[in-house]
Amino acid sequence: MKGKTLLFYALLVYALITFACVYIVLPEGLEGPEVVDAHAGSRVWSGAVIDVGKSDSGDLRIELAIRNDTGDWSTMHGLEGKPARLSTADGKEFNCQNVVVGTGGHRLAPGFQMRGYTTADQQVQPLVVECQGAEVGPGAKLAIEYVCFNGILDDYDPEANRSEGVIELNLDLVVSDLAYPVSTAVDGLILPKESNLTGLSDNVVTLLGIERAPTGLTFTWQNENPTKFPLKTHIGIPPVIGADGIIYGVYETIDMAPVPVTPAKGTMEWRTEVAVPAEVKGLYILLSVESKKPRTYQNYVLDISDH
Repeated sequence: MKGKTLLFYALLVYALITFACVYIVLPEGLEGPEVVDAHAGSRVWSGAVIDVGKSDSGDLRIELAIRNDTGDWSTMHGLEGKPARLSTADGKEFNCQNVVVGTGGHRLAPGFQMRGYTTADQQVQPLVVECQGAEVGPGAKLAIEYVCFNGILDDYDPEANRSEGVIELNLDLVVSDLAYPVSTAVDGLILPKESNLTGLSDNVVTLLGIERAPTGLTFTWQNENPTKFPLKTHIGIPPVIGADGIIYGVYETIDMAPVPVTPAKGTMEWRTEVAVPAEVKGLYILLSVESKKPRTYQNYVLDISDH
C-alpha cells in the first residue's frame, strides 16, 4: 500500500510538471483579469470649455483651456486653414472660421495647461473659437484639428516630431475651477530656481536673481564656461506661466535674443525681462537652454512661485 501511495504522488507531480506549460482555455466567464497599463493611452493635447457666450459681433464664442497630455514638451496650434467643426444634437453642422488655439509658439511642459498667451503688442490673447451664425443647445460638440511638435527643439529641423490630432469638446461641460498651470504633476519636472543647468559644451546656466516690479520680472542669468574657447549659450527670452493660465512673453527664435560671449574658463552675466501683471502669482519659468549642439534646446521648468 505504501508503494502504491508513493507511486500515486510521483504520478501526480509528473502530471503537474507536464501540464504546467500547457495553454488552457478557461470556460467563458472565468478568464483572468485584464491587465491595464496605467501609462497607456493616447498621448495627445486635450482641452476643456471654460466659457460659452457671444462675441462683440454677436457670434457664438467658446473660450477654452488646453492641456499637454503628450508626455513631452510640446508646442501646438490649430491647423492652418482648418475651421473648427460645431455639431448640434439635431444634426446641424457649422464651420467655425475664427480659431485661436495654441501655445503662442512656446513649448509647454507635459502635464501643464493654459488658457492664453501674450501677443506681439503685449496683449493677452485668450484661446477662443468663434462660430458665425451658430446657436448651441444641449448636446453640442466642437472638434478642433491641430498640429504639434514634441520634444527637444532643433532649429535645423523645426518640423521634427510633428503630429496631428483633434481636440473634441462637449459644450455641455463648462468648467470654471481648473487649476493652472499644473494639471498633472510629473515627477522631477519642476526644478528649484537655483538649479545649475548644463548647456552647450558643458557650459552651466544658472538663474542668479529675480527682481519683480509692477510691470514685470527681470531675471539675472549666469553662464559658466569650462572650455578653452569663448562662446555663447542661447536661452532666448524665457517666458513664464502663472496661476491664471497665461503664458507671458512673446515667442521669438531663441538664438535671435542678444546674449554676451562667455570668456574661456570664465563666467558672464546678463538679464532678460518679461512683462507680467503684479497680481499674477504661482509663476514658473519655461526655459530653453542651448544643449548638445548649436541651435538645439533642452527645456526646463524653474519654480519661481514664491515671487
